Amino acid sequence: MGNWFYWALCSAFFVAMTAILTKIGLKDLDPDYAALIPTFVIAALLATYIHFSNKWINPLTLRSTTLSSLILSGLATGASWICYFRALKSADAAKVASVDKLSVVLVALFAVIFLGERPSTREWLAIFLVGAGVFVLGWRR
Repeated sequence: MGNWFYWALCSAFFVAMTAILTKIGLKDLDPDYAALIPTFVIAALLATYIHFSNKWINPLTLRSTTLSSLILSGLATGASWICYFRALKSADAAKVASVDKLSVVLVALFAVIFLGERPSTREWLAIFLVGAGVFVLGWRR
């Protein structure tokens, strides 16, 4: 397994903690406002990290495609958080997080369409199983 796998496992752990801590924090708070607080924390954390690791560059020196892609990524992240926090406000964290993982299927499809990636048969099987799990979770008798 490559280094990427361990970073992805760490990401999964922190996403899971985010869902639980957000659900607790939403108890007495509007979900839209609640999304703002971790956003400030993330910005401060990343700014501090970038500063002390000497990785700062002027964003205006980036290629326009790089900058516009990252701006659109930020907008998509913000929209995702608004939807996610609203869902967590009114449903169990395990259900919301499970349905949210439909993003795995969508990322695979978008990666094929926009990035030219070609998942293996084994990877498609795993992606299909995630999608099937979301379908089963959303299916009502």
